[in-house]
Amino acid sequence: MTPSVPRLNRLLAIMKKLRAAVGSRRRKQASSQERREKHGLSNSQTKPFLPDAGLTRQQEEVVLQASVSPYHLFRDTAEVTVFRESLLSWYDREKRDLPWRRRAEGEVDLDRRAYAVWVSEVMLQQTQVATVIDYYTRWMQKWPTLQDLASASLEEVNQLWAGLGYYSRGRRLQEGARKVVEELGGHVPGTAETLQRLLPGVGRYTAGAIASIAFGQVTGVVDGNVIRVLCRVRGIGADPSSTLVSQQLWSLAQQLVDPARPGDFNQAAMELGATVCTPQHPLCSQCPVQSLCRARQRVEWEQLVASQSLPGSPDVEECALNTGQCRLCAPPTQPWDQTLGVANFPRKASRRPPREECSATCVLEQPKALGGARILLVQRPKSGLLAGLWEFPSVTVDPSGEHQRKALLQELQNWAGPLPATRLQHFGQVVHTFSHIKLTYQVYGLALEGQVPVTVTPPGARWLTREEFHTAAVSTAMKKVFRVYEGQQPGTYKSHKRSQVSTPSSRKKPSPGQQVLDSFFRPHSPTDVSKLNSVAQ
Repeated sequence: MTPSVPRLNRLLAIMKKLRAAVGSRRRKQASSQERREKHGLSNSQTKPFLPDAGLTRQQEEVVLQASVSPYHLFRDTAEVTVFRESLLSWYDREKRDLPWRRRAEGEVDLDRRAYAVWVSEVMLQQTQVATVIDYYTRWMQKWPTLQDLASASLEEVNQLWAGLGYYSRGRRLQEGARKVVEELGGHVPGTAETLQRLLPGVGRYTAGAIASIAFGQVTGVVDGNVIRVLCRVRGIGADPSSTLVSQQLWSLAQQLVDPARPGDFNQAAMELGATVCTPQHPLCSQCPVQSLCRARQRVEWEQLVASQSLPGSPDVEECALNTGQCRLCAPPTQPWDQTLGVANFPRKASRRPPREECSATCVLEQPKALGGARILLVQRPKSGLLAGLWEFPSVTVDPSGEHQRKALLQELQNWAGPLPATRLQHFGQVVHTFSHIKLTYQVYGLALEGQVPVTVTPPGARWLTREEFHTAAVSTAMKKVFRVYEGQQPGTYKSHKRSQVSTPSSRKKPSPGQQVLDSFFRPHSPTDVSKLNSVAQ
């Protein structure tokens, strides 16, 4: 049923009173400031008065509830109970067999269990489950405890993390392990609040996941999958990245989390978003909570309207404020798209396109080096993009191509001494999109045929064999640069980062038959997204 007008008026009245109280508080503050100035008192001479830094927690909750329609909330405990029981029953039947779940469920020691969950949650941020499985398995084999990870070097961490992307995650994970071992007596903090406060790289979502799964704390979590589930279940069409909507989603997650099985419940919510309530092609018929789904109800309503077969007044609940007043509804500028169905929710946040940069990079090789051919790698700075990883000598250049060769040759000579400029050859380019940068690598190569082997290497550089290169701490982009240099068949590679490789010989469009073969043999990535959180799981 549609919320009553008197109830709505009461909510609006509450907001009006709160605004009046805040205004009165500000007027008193201004008056107090005038008195202090009149008597020549500085702020340090009086009791400090905090400017309106926000309402009390209780007032904030009232404002939040008054800003939205009850249509987007769970109306009573019965609905919450049905949601919990239906979701957990489905999870017990359908949950995926994942290595971090097996390890956490079978681990008695709470610190080891928390570590197992912590590693998985960090790896799953912005990375697909299918990609993480192998990395997680290798990681736990190499460093099965926090103490093992704390004693590892950053070079080892980067080496194992290579190809997983977002490399600061691995660095911060090790920093956190060292802090636990060196400052916290080897014990992982047991609550979401202390986890977030004490451990580097642990945000609100990761802290909640560790606390609920490893320690059983009754705390909700919100990642990309949970956002999608909650927005659809409660028909929330406003921008989920906005402060008010984010607060509402966390409030809903906390209201829903099962007090008896908080860890399982949070994993079930994420599992539902990852496998059933997916971004593009949700499997609504398999959803255990479809009876509570506002998005599904909206789809059915729109289908009735489109068919013009309304037998009077259908019993379909709507938001009483959907004329633009409700702050959880989609704005009037974004009408319902019949082709999307439930995928109208959640609203996609507007994102700035990544800035474009261009870099010239060179594979410098000594084919006749002692012990076999070797290539030069240099280490990136300890902070910033791809911090601490190894790469081919590179230099940022103008996309127009002017002075590229000259700048790159100068960079090469800084590492390897005088070099023959005439042998610097251009092989093609690699376009690699990071989260905020679209970076085009112009790929060059230079082989030191007949040259005197380079024996002195400056700090921050080293010569590796091809076999050593493939196991070194290098980024996915550098591996694609090397493929161009080796002259392998170029193509397009898709993972949690979008990359393109092209060479002068790859510009010819393949025949239809070849396209079919290429599509058949090209690896396909599963449709799963992260912890957002964040993140995604």
